[in-house]
Amino acid sequence: MNIRGLISSLALSAVLLPPGLAADPQPPAVPNGEQLYQEILAEAAVLEKQGSLLKKVVQLATPSVVHIQTIKTNQVSYNRRTRGEEGSGVVIRIGSGLYVLTNRHVVDEASLANINVRLANGRLLHPVNVISDRRTDVAILSVTGDDLTFAHLGDSNRVDIGDFVLAVGSPFGLSHSVTYGIISAKGRRDLELGDGSIRYQDFLQTDAAINPGNSGGPLFNLRGEVIGINTAIASSSGGSEGIGFTIPINMAMTVAQQLIEQGRTSRAYLGVRLNDDFSETDAARLGLSHPQGAMVTGITADTPAAKAALQIDDVIIEFDGHRIDDDEHLIQVVGFTAIGKAVDLVVLRRGKTVRLQVTLEDRSRYESDG
Repeated sequence: MNIRGLISSLALSAVLLPPGLAADPQPPAVPNGEQLYQEILAEAAVLEKQGSLLKKVVQLATPSVVHIQTIKTNQVSYNRRTRGEEGSGVVIRIGSGLYVLTNRHVVDEASLANINVRLANGRLLHPVNVISDRRTDVAILSVTGDDLTFAHLGDSNRVDIGDFVLAVGSPFGLSHSVTYGIISAKGRRDLELGDGSIRYQDFLQTDAAINPGNSGGPLFNLRGEVIGINTAIASSSGGSEGIGFTIPINMAMTVAQQLIEQGRTSRAYLGVRLNDDFSETDAARLGLSHPQGAMVTGITADTPAAKAALQIDDVIIEFDGHRIDDDEHLIQVVGFTAIGKAVDLVVLRRGKTVRLQVTLEDRSRYESDG
């Protein structure tokens, strides 16, 4: 039998097969509209059960978030100019007191009488005192009132890239708006923000939508805990482009506690000048394969660095157990280390690893940090 005859025979046998023995099964029946709707309801119920966590986090978090309105006055030559500004904040508890934690730039240049704090329930408060730190852009407002809801605080050291987060604030004056995203990056430093006075930077980066008015508001994890204070956005349009920066809550709380307890911040001092343009050429000259750590270019006499026998061209690669990325990282880590603490250093010196110990002193003994 030729090929054409074989094909014809097979086709005929397929047609003559008795019912139920057909070679090809019948296509599945398409569910009708009601059946499909019921299937969707069942599957949506599973997702909604998981999604209810977000609703509960929002219900827990939003009562602690406040909307801040200020009127600021600038003296320019002989003219007095006023402008309004809006931001956000979060009620926190330190010791037995309740305070509003926010950004300095939200309340800077505004008198107490011109700062309005509006709670989630619409109640209006005026702070009785404001203390701030320009080097971190953190401010603390002392408030009094009954039935204030304070936020639960998380541990920003445990935050990882990819963690889900929620930002709550007042973008464009729309109070208690909630946006959702992830942690996009950690350890963002050397950002050009505002007037350049924010010296101590260790920002978390998030793609949760942050817009003007979110400044000073909290970033929450999925436990409903504050892990950061939203501070700035990177934007060419002035609106959210998915790149927002948040002060880690551990840093913000260290500053807040010092402001409350001392009325100012106190920071540790090492006493070195660093190369802020540590290049491949510098690294090769020092016997390194690539720039790493913080390169020392100068040492101030009679400082902790001098007493510890640090040398020019030393490259600090580890400080108090922290692997140092660059000069900005070292500045941040030193500034938030306890004054008087004896710290172990690991430096690269002419191609060799050297271990030193340095006892940090108060920066105010050597220079102003204002």
